[in-house]
Order: sequence, then structure tokens, then C-alpha cells
Amino acid sequence: MNLRKVLAAVLVLCIVCMSCNPKPDKAKNENASDTPRIINIVNFIRQTDYRVQNADSLLFETVEEQIKLLNKYSFSATFLLQYDALINPLYQNLLKKELKSDSEIGAWWEITQPHVEAAGIKWRGEHSWVSHANIAFTTGYTPQEREKLVDVYMEKFNEIFGKYPESVGSWYIDSHTLAYMYDKYKIIASCNCKDQVGTDGYTLWGGYWNQAYYPSKLNAYMPAQTTEGQIPVPIFRMLGSDPIYQYDTGLGHERQGVISLEPVYRDSGMDKKWVEYFLESIVNQPCLAFNYAQAGQENSFTWNGMQKGLEMQFPIFDSLKKMDKIKIQTLGESGKWFKEKFPTTPPTAVTTLTDIRNEGRKTVWFNSRYYRTNLLWEGKSFRFRDIHLFDEKFASPYLNKPGEGNQFLYFTLPVVDGYMWSTTDYRAGLRINKIDKDGNKKEVLLIEPTVTEIAKDILQVECKDENNNVFKIVFHEDKFEVSCQPVEKDFKWTLELKTAQGKELPFRSIEKNQIRAEFSDYKYGITCTEGTVEGANAEADYIFRLIPSENKLVVDCTNKL
Repeated sequence: MNLRKVLAAVLVLCIVCMSCNPKPDKAKNENASDTPRIINIVNFIRQTDYRVQNADSLLFETVEEQIKLLNKYSFSATFLLQYDALINPLYQNLLKKELKSDSEIGAWWEITQPHVEAAGIKWRGEHSWVSHANIAFTTGYTPQEREKLVDVYMEKFNEIFGKYPESVGSWYIDSHTLAYMYDKYKIIASCNCKDQVGTDGYTLWGGYWNQAYYPSKLNAYMPAQTTEGQIPVPIFRMLGSDPIYQYDTGLGHERQGVISLEPVYRDSGMDKKWVEYFLESIVNQPCLAFNYAQAGQENSFTWNGMQKGLEMQFPIFDSLKKMDKIKIQTLGESGKWFKEKFPTTPPTAVTTLTDIRNEGRKTVWFNSRYYRTNLLWEGKSFRFRDIHLFDEKFASPYLNKPGEGNQFLYFTLPVVDGYMWSTTDYRAGLRINKIDKDGNKKEVLLIEPTVTEIAKDILQVECKDENNNVFKIVFHEDKFEVSCQPVEKDFKWTLELKTAQGKELPFRSIEKNQIRAEFSDYKYGITCTEGTVEGANAEADYIFRLIPSENKLVVDCTNKL
């Protein structure tokens, strides 16, 4: 065979191989490779803590040991300094000498006596650091005082480290302070506390669940919908909440407990089985744009409290990193990536299809710049446990004036609230009910869900009931759809909201295709663009019904009434 025939034969073979192995779908490949699972190791540093005996030495020892452990695994991390620790030469020398160059030093924004006094403001605390919301956080100060506190900190940080910090974190930073930090000092990233009710006096409820968001200029807890209305600093949600169990913990009490990745908690962050369960959701399950968890711990818990948990977690992170399952980044690196990738807050999801307690629970969280929602399965029982709307025009009560007392309260706009509208005896939610020809109803029991990323910003959840009727729930950035492909003849269904008795609800009117509500004097609502809405009559046991049109509901969550 001559050379020409050989080349021809090779060409034919190549064409055959290409036809047998078609080129992979480009969008799917790009989406798969462009959804990083990010771990930030964030340790924040207090100089002292009146609750801890021998606090100054124990807190310093904690940071020393944290750095040693990080260096052992060559992990980059973010250390955030409270002002009292910032001005301590011991911490300055430790971080400059022992912390590797790929790690980051930033600001922890709890306010202390030396910080306040350096800004020329009178200190109101019993100790040099206290946890009271109106003293330890900028919500308790006037806008002018907030700016003074920022200027004093930034100049001192620059004097010590030769630059301004890129990352500033706190349990909560108000929007005026955050915008001022960005405008004047060009911070890149921030972080705040997970959702919780009453814990340590801080209530943040209904926000963008996990991952990160661009906050409204009027309310740093509220995701913005427009570039004009947002502070261009992504806020990452801290502490790694349990996707199934954190939401309901503490129901019936004044405050919630904590089920998180924090290594000091025996039943979660210190427990290897729980950590593996949590990371399965973060690393391996559908999440859309990206998934995220914050590891690390504040030094107030001391090394004795966190050593066991951290030394268990770090080898797991190391293994996942070596398999390219996770990226370990500083908070600043994650902030830069987020800003380069997303001009506005992206849709994300957290999917948890295994139950650490083996009680048959599964959950899916979906977030976008317009709303968040949560689906929960308990055995075969199913409900929308949570729907909250986001509106950048909903101003924080602390925007222009100081808060008073030992608590701060931040909320978004509730449509379904499975915590606030529940009791230990009855859990509120939006449930699917089958309606027979006589008008009698029965809860639809759904079997194993399948969760699919059908586009880079669209999540689909599909499951069957016991009679093989197929339900699909599709989450888009601005709306969600619930549809059914029935196999039963004359199958009729609705979505019904039921709550515990005696709960104050925000609903003001229920019309043919709209539900209008008011929360904290702010008007909002949802619209059914397919399907209708029915309010309860005197005999009904529900608050409202969403009735599909031709087996499909489409609910607009953009708050355009």
C-alpha cells in the first residue's frame, strides 16, 4: 500500500471515530469545570475575652497553634484581627514571622475599647470587649462614628502592615460601614454570620443561604437586584451550617443552637461522620455557580477547645484538595474571583440527599438575587419549608441611626417561614395536596428526588408520588415552576400553606393571581403567572392555595406587583 492510500485510510478511520464519539456538550463541560467548591479557612483574633481565664495568653497560644497546623499542610488562610489584637506587637510579630506569604491578614469588625477611644468616642462596655450588639458592632454607632472607627482602624493597619486590608469580616457589618470601606479603602471581600435566631443576641433570618451575595446599599443583609443598588463587595456566609438541621434547631426556645463546621462543636464540626456528611453536600452535589464553606475558628474558644476538631478536619481538606475536589483560598482570593465572575449575585444551590441521623430527611436550598427557597423531605412527607423574597429597597432599621440594646435583628421578606410560623407540635410549610372529586384532600407523598443542573443557573428537582405521578420543581433566577405529569385519571393537586395557630402572618390580600404582604411596613408579594391563588374561607384549614393551570404553576418572585 503506498503512502497516499495509508493516509486516506487513516483519514477514514478518524472520521469514523469522531462519528462514534461525538464531541461532548460544550455548555455542560464548561458548567462542570466552572463550579468550584471553595473552602476559606478564616481564623479571627481577639486580644482578650473576659469570659476566659488567662485569656490573653490562651488566645495567643491558639493563634500560634493554628498557624503551625496550617503550615503543616501548606494551607493558605485568612486571619482577621480585631483592633485590640492589631495593636498588640506580639500578634504583629507572630503573623509577620510565621504566616506564609500566600495567607492573608485582614480586619475583624467587632468594636473594642481601645478602638473606640482611638476614634475619640466614649466606651460604654463593662469590659474592654463585650458581645452586646449596640457596643461590639457598628450598628450601635452613628454613621459619622462608624466612619471614624473605619479610618482609625485602616490607618493603624496600614502603619503596621504597609497596606490596607482587602478582607473585613464580622458577625455583621452594616451597609453604611461596608460601603464606606469599599469607597475609601477598596476592600474586596467580607463575611458575616450564618442564618440564626437569637444566638448570642444576633438574629439574621431569611437571607441568601450559604455561598455569597452582593448586598444592597440600604441593607447589608439583603441581596441587591441591580448593579446600581449593590455594594460591589461580596459577602460570604460563615460557619458552615447543617443544611437539614440548623434551620429548626431551637424551635420553641428563644434562641437557636449551633450545628456547624466549627471544630468546637462535639456533634458537628468535631465529629468526623458529620464533617464527611456536610462535605458530601458541598463537594459532590449540584450547586450551580459554586459551593462554599468557611472553616476555622475564633481564638476565644482556645486551642484546647478546637484542637481535636481542626486536626480531624485538615487531613480531610488535604485529601480533597489533592484530588482537585476543593480549592482552599483566602477570603480575599475568593472575593476577587467572585467579582471577576459575577456582575450581580448568581443563583446557587446546596443539595443534601443523605441524612446524618438516618431519619429519611433530604433538603435542597436555592438562592438567587431575587429569592431563596428550601425544600425538605421527611421520609415521604414533602414541603417547601422556606421562601423569602429579596428587595434592595428594603432598608435596614440601622441604616441611619444606632440600634439599642443587646440584640440586632435582620430579616428579609417572608412568604413561607418554616421556623417563625411553626411550633414544636406543627411545622409550617407549603405542601402538595391531592383533591378528589368531592373536594376532599390528601397530602401527596413524594419518593426519592433527583436533582439536576439543567443550565448554569437553573436547578430542577424531580420526584414521583406513590402512584407514579411525576412532579418537577424548576428554580430559575426570578421564578420557580411546579408541574405534574399525572398517570392517574382526573388527578388534581394544589400547593397549600399551613402554619401553626396564633402566628402573626404578613399577608394583606389574596387575589386571583397575587398574594400581597407587608412586613416591617414594607409592601411586597408574589404573582402566579401560570395558575391562580385562592384565599382561605372560614372553614378552611390553610392560609392560601396555589392552584395549577393545566398541571403547572409558575410563581414570579421579583416582587413586581
